[in-house]
Amino acid sequence: MSIQKKPAYGGQAVIEGVMFGGKHHYVTAIRRNDQSIDYFHLPRNSQPVLSKLKKIPFLRGIIAIIEASANGSKHLNFATERFEVDPEDDEKILEEKKKSDSKLAMWLGIAAVGVISFFFGKVIFTLLPVFLAAFMKPLVPSDFGQILIEGAFKLLLLLAYIYAIAFTPLIKRVFQYHGAEHKVINAYENNLPLTVENVQSSSRLHYRCGSSFILFTVIVGVFVYTLVPLDPLWLRVVNRLALIPVVLGISFEVLQLTNKLRDVPVLRFLGYPGLWLQLLTTKEPTDDQVEVAIASFNELMRKEKETETALSEQIV
Repeated sequence: MSIQKKPAYGGQAVIEGVMFGGKHHYVTAIRRNDQSIDYFHLPRNSQPVLSKLKKIPFLRGIIAIIEASANGSKHLNFATERFEVDPEDDEKILEEKKKSDSKLAMWLGIAAVGVISFFFGKVIFTLLPVFLAAFMKPLVPSDFGQILIEGAFKLLLLLAYIYAIAFTPLIKRVFQYHGAEHKVINAYENNLPLTVENVQSSSRLHYRCGSSFILFTVIVGVFVYTLVPLDPLWLRVVNRLALIPVVLGISFEVLQLTNKLRDVPVLRFLGYPGLWLQLLTTKEPTDDQVEVAIASFNELMRKEKETETALSEQIV
């Protein structure tokens, strides 16, 4: 089947739901405890300065990560709050929130926590392999060998962490929603009607996934670290911290490149490592979970169409 060029849409799994982002909006759909589906809308408003920065290669990846972490935290907070609440108590809770601190301050706080959490986790997964590799230096004394073993430790830590948390019921369900999100995007990009049957028959793996990005940071890091000194240890630690934005920026560009090359038979294998990692970070969803993902995507499309229509009327 020929694939027509379509606008790019991204998604993210949240607790008991899925978030999708378009050109103008983010939309999250969650399954409430009474089995109804509820939505959270967030306009995609970028500051003029950020919009310009997002057009600069290598720098745009950092901006995208910060925005994704901030927005993801907001949607995750919504999903966490709403899932356990009885729908009959919605009005009462809404009134209580109006009496509390300003909504802006609350959202800024949640966004800040999301961004800080991402970079704090990145620091841990960057530095711990450094010390493990340094401990192995008597056995692997060469600089290149140290960089390779550091990368190997980082990859093993990443895989072990994902594998371990996947056994918890909560994370397993998040990974199922992650799979549902990918299936919806794949069905849409293949011009299939978004029915449960069509979505379930689509792949749960996708080239633009953030899981692929995480793996690319490990691979890219191996090459970037060859450009800086390893000794003494304190300098190695400083270099790794200073190079986090560099590795993230390059990895984002690699992710974009593999997505562009996915239809080129000889080069599509470049994205395979990221797809293999998604075998851990996605699980096969249930029909109920697919219904939530479809609802989220359809609501996003409705909001996007409304905005595009309003903008075209303004131009006329």
